[in-house]
Amino acid sequence: MLTLDIFGFKALWSPYFLLTLLAIVAVYFLITVTFRSKFMDSEPLTKKQAGLFLLSITLIYAIKGSPLDLMAHLMFYIHMISMALLVLVIPPIFIFGVPVWIWRKLFKIKLVHTLFNFFTKPLIALIIFNGLFSFYHIPMIFDRVMQSFVLHAGYSILLFIVAIFMWWPLINPLPEHQRLSGLKKVGYIFADGILITPACALIIFAPGSIYATYSDPEVWAQVMSLCVGPATFAGLDISGPELFSSMSLLHDQQLGGVLMKIIQEIVYGVILAHVFFEWYRKDQADSEKELQQTLKPSLIE
Repeated sequence: MLTLDIFGFKALWSPYFLLTLLAIVAVYFLITVTFRSKFMDSEPLTKKQAGLFLLSITLIYAIKGSPLDLMAHLMFYIHMISMALLVLVIPPIFIFGVPVWIWRKLFKIKLVHTLFNFFTKPLIALIIFNGLFSFYHIPMIFDRVMQSFVLHAGYSILLFIVAIFMWWPLINPLPEHQRLSGLKKVGYIFADGILITPACALIIFAPGSIYATYSDPEVWAQVMSLCVGPATFAGLDISGPELFSSMSLLHDQQLGGVLMKIIQEIVYGVILAHVFFEWYRKDQADSEKELQQTLKPSLIE
């Protein structure tokens, strides 16, 4: 069985992508630390916010710049783990990692405010996110996207953005942007879980391998050529992903669908617990406030 070392350092670790992410991190700290004093209504960057933002960037590099990205072109289940991280795990971490005052500054930009105001409407957010996610996993679309660097990068960015829109009604930190109450958030989570199921079911219960990206040697060669570079791939005597794994294509595909569903259930379970805790805390605070208002006239008398 071959190892990933044959592809070389550049293909394994994507140094240019790493430099791009490091530049984003540098800009983040310049804005939140160095330039924060220019905004009178801003709050100091907390360790938690900085840690969450760095975690989100680290995870982005892991799935799009580390050897995990290369493995996703060899094993479908790795690809599905990467997709789950991209749309289910990283967006909420990213949202919490950006200070509230930056979100408010962004919303003062008319275009940003208009886009968020429309695309974070609960029904629209659910339909667009799950529609694009399911559309991406239609075999014909998937294989076409994987064979184009521009389409692959563009669709990944698009999915990440609409995932932020999807998560926003649930976890956004701005009181003025809260569209859903506690019970409605619970319904939103269940609806999201139902809408993402057909794509997973298509993958899990298909009678055979449905993606030419992993089963057709010519298509796989085109995909790998884009991933590691034409010159590098041309010098390698390899014919398909089966040289890197002992798992059959069908089992690899089924495992990918199952892992996506499991990760989705775990993440939604965590968010559901967060929603219940937030709902309970708000209910307790409202009850205490009502009690104080009831007792206040009696104390005055």
